[in-house]
Amino acid sequence: MAGPAKKRDVEKKPEDEDEMNQTDEDSNDDNETEVNDEEGTKIMVDFVGRTPEDPDFHGIKILLKQLFLKAQVNVSALSEHIISRNYVGSVVKQGLDGDDDEEESDDDDDVNDVFGITTIVNISHSQVSLQNEECVQQLRTLLKDLSTEFADDKTNTTIKNILENDSSALGLIINERFVNIPADISIPLLENLIADMERACKKKMPYEFQYYVLISKLYKMKIQAGKKANKKKGNTEEPEVFWSNQEEEIFADDAMCTFEFSVDKETDSGLSGAWAEDDTEMTPFRRVMLFEAAKLPKLIEKVKTMLAN
Repeated sequence: MAGPAKKRDVEKKPEDEDEMNQTDEDSNDDNETEVNDEEGTKIMVDFVGRTPEDPDFHGIKILLKQLFLKAQVNVSALSEHIISRNYVGSVVKQGLDGDDDEEESDDDDDVNDVFGITTIVNISHSQVSLQNEECVQQLRTLLKDLSTEFADDKTNTTIKNILENDSSALGLIINERFVNIPADISIPLLENLIADMERACKKKMPYEFQYYVLISKLYKMKIQAGKKANKKKGNTEEPEVFWSNQEEEIFADDAMCTFEFSVDKETDSGLSGAWAEDDTEMTPFRRVMLFEAAKLPKLIEKVKTMLAN
């Protein structure tokens, strides 16, 4: 069983500063986020960040399925793994009036819906035997297999060396949310994640990493006959790229190495909504990015600058 849920700073109105992570003093105090529903109507929604707990299992599983699709990863076991280590990471849920003083009802689907998850999984070589969990080994195997198939030789060698090196602690950042939730929410979630890992390290838990790997969802416009692409590289047309999580484009700029692959043959639930016949068809991709752990705070600052502009 997971520990009791603890409210996070996504709402920007912490009740107990000793229990919660702090956001930047200059951050926006408005706890309402503007989202678009499937018909394109803008609505204001209050979101709160909480530690993952048992009732969040199905919501977390849905988000993991949209990231991994039909990859050989047991997302049920991975969801349980995340909940069992709920001292790091946050789930995004809808806030309600009186949320600070009243417990949520398990019968209210809107309250218990999980709209996002930001956490980290230790997939280091030295931790596999200690954790003895199949889902962690599956993540390592998936990364190896994808790298072998889609990465260039240099990237493939780098990733495999880190995976097999006991001294190169590697964390898989999971940063998933539904497509209509804007990038602003990522800042407190990532800041909370850093603070969670720092507290865990003080308790001698294995959350001190040298490297992070992130698997991002992106989409490319299919080039139709008679139409020009957005860019050209030599004689090769390059389709326009759309990132499911806007902030992750910043991560790509500072990555040590990256590779990507199409998941066009799968049904990608991450790109939802009502589509008209004349809408541009999009091809779903995944981009794997490896970067040094020390760069994460600076990357968050870059995301803040991007969103401010």
